[in-house]
This record gives sequence, structure tokens and C-alpha cells, in this order.
Amino acid sequence: MMIYFDNSATTKPYRQVLDSFIKVSEEFYGNPSSLHKIGGQAEKLLQQARSQIARLLKVKETEILFTSGGTESNNLAIKGIAAAHRQRGRHIITTSMEHASVHNAIVQLESLGYDITYVKPNSHGIISAESIQNELRDDTILVSVMHVNNEVGTIQPIEEIGMVLKSFPKAFFHVDFVQGIGKVPLNLSNSGVHLATISGHKFHGLKGTGALFVKEGVLLSPLLSGGNQEGKLRSGTENVAGMVAMAKALRMTMELREEKLNQMKSAMGKLRNGISQIKELTIHTPEKNSAPHILNFSIRGWKAETFVHALEAKNIFVSTTSACSSRKKAASRTLLEMGVPIADAESAIRVSLTYSNTEEEAEIVVKAIADTVKQLSEVIKK
Repeated sequence: MMIYFDNSATTKPYRQVLDSFIKVSEEFYGNPSSLHKIGGQAEKLLQQARSQIARLLKVKETEILFTSGGTESNNLAIKGIAAAHRQRGRHIITTSMEHASVHNAIVQLESLGYDITYVKPNSHGIISAESIQNELRDDTILVSVMHVNNEVGTIQPIEEIGMVLKSFPKAFFHVDFVQGIGKVPLNLSNSGVHLATISGHKFHGLKGTGALFVKEGVLLSPLLSGGNQEGKLRSGTENVAGMVAMAKALRMTMELREEKLNQMKSAMGKLRNGISQIKELTIHTPEKNSAPHILNFSIRGWKAETFVHALEAKNIFVSTTSACSSRKKAASRTLLEMGVPIADAESAIRVSLTYSNTEEEAEIVVKAIADTVKQLSEVIKK
């Protein structure tokens, strides 16, 4: 029995999603920019996918911009605002625990002369609205805060930050919504958010698909020059089959949330309860204000990759830090910013669920973790 508990890194595509991708690729392969009937069919499917995603997110169809995924969407939002509004100001506020695609995009802007403020979290990984408010200036043009932290699962007070920003109309608000979508609701229309990122492969769609919510009236400078697709903001022939598949995946995930959220919460409860009873482990994900699908803990004295491979030998798949950073074998920047000792930050494990995971799987994983801790401890003694 294989147990996959690394769903924050990527999810297994639904069979229906794969089927829709193949059908569109085979039967509606036209370029949506072409004037003939086959191109028109592709364009119609693309707009239907856009309309469906807009309805699911409760935003306008014209506010959905298709991209290749979370990294491109984050870069377009951040650099697009910076370039389009640099005459207004060059101050950007973000947090010290953002995903690499946000953090590194902002570091690049910093090297180009933008003034960056990195707001630190508290020990639970929470960024307070007050801490953002304290850093706002007249030349602030962008605030970028992740909705659900990809490593520890903390939920940031996006609505409260949005309320603060209403008094600073020059500042745009970008939210990395990648880990929250389909798991933790966020009303984009009423939360003061101007830009929000989603990625298809995080909710059982396909890799290489994503979208950026751009609130009506927000001016962006495009990253890519070319044929002026996607409202002139994202040139390049659209991945019609991928976007149709992403729309289907989002609809199915939203439906599953209604049906199986309690099942996933129960599985997470079993995990947290079981892991909390293993004295060698320290849990970093707070019990309150955290997403229902992510649990982060440390096994002091062991490198995280050693533990990951030990569980893999038992056909259980978890991860260290975030997938984009795990191969660097460095201590988790997020945990260090939360004040976690470096020894624990270097041995952090992330377990992440989806709606198909069960209590039975959680019980098996807890036992495997306990057995692995015991086995590794015995190796030390020898």
C-alpha cells in the first residue's frame, strides 16, 4: 500500500482531468487566435474555462488571466506592478517567509533599486495586520503576503490586511493563494486583494497550468512580449487543453471540499495526535489559524532527508520544507524566521493531505514514523 502525503508539493491529477486534457488536445487542437472554425472552437473552450474558474472564485471573467503556474503568476504580479507603477513609488512590503517564487522575485527587484521591507512572523508563523500597517509609507506600491504558508500551514489574516490597505489606495495587494485554494476559502472580491495567484497542479490539475486574478482596473506591465494574448498581459499561444483541465480540477476540488473536508480533518487530527505523543518530535504547525492539510514537525538529531528516505522505504511519501527548496538541503527559512532553533529547522518534515486521504492512512503513517524514530535512535546507540 502506497501512501502519498506530499500533496502540497503536487497532487495526482484526477482521471477526469486527464481525460478532458486528452479529448481537447485530440479534437480541439486549433490555435485560439486563428480566425477559422477550428481556432474558434479552441477559443470558445478557453473562454468557457475562464468563465468557470471566475464563477468558482466569485470574480469577473475578465479578471482571470491564464499563466503557466504559480511561479509565473507571482512574478507577473510582483514585477508587473513594480514596472507599471515605479513612478509612483519604489517601496514594497512582503514577509520573510514567502515562497521562493515571491521571495526571489522581490530580491531581484531589490537589486534593481526597489526598497523592500520584510515583515517577520510571530512564533506561530502569523503576520499581523498591524505589523504590515506599521511599515506602510506614501511611496509603498505593493504588499505581497501568502494566504496559507506552504511549509507550516499558517493562515494569514488577509481580510484584516486588506482593510488596512483601504487607507493606502496607492498600494496594491498581492496574495499567493496557491496553497489555500480549494482548502481554505478566501473571498477575493471583498478582501481588498488586487492580485491573487493559483496553480493547477496543487488541486489535481496538471503541471504547467495556473492563473492570476487581476482585479478590474489594476494596471500591470507584462513580462512577456509577443502576440498580445490574455488581454496583452501574457503573450504566447494559450494552453487550451491545460486550462480546460484546470477548470475541471478546480470544480471537482471545490465539490470534494463540501463532501470530504471532515474526512481530511479527521485524518489530520489522527496525525497530529499521534505525532504529538512521540517525544522525539516537535510540531511547528500551530493548532489554531492553520490550514487543515499541512503539518510540519522536526526530529532533532536527524537530517530531514534521512527521515524522508526512511519513510519512502516503507512506501510512505512526505517531504522536507517546500518542494522548490527541498533539494538545497538547507534549514527551512520559514522555521528560522519563526524562531525555531536551527537544529530543528534542519530536520523539519512536512506532511500534506488531500481529500482522498483517510484516518486509516494517518494511523499507518504515525506508526511508521514512530517505528522509524526508534530504528534511527538504535542506530545512534550502536
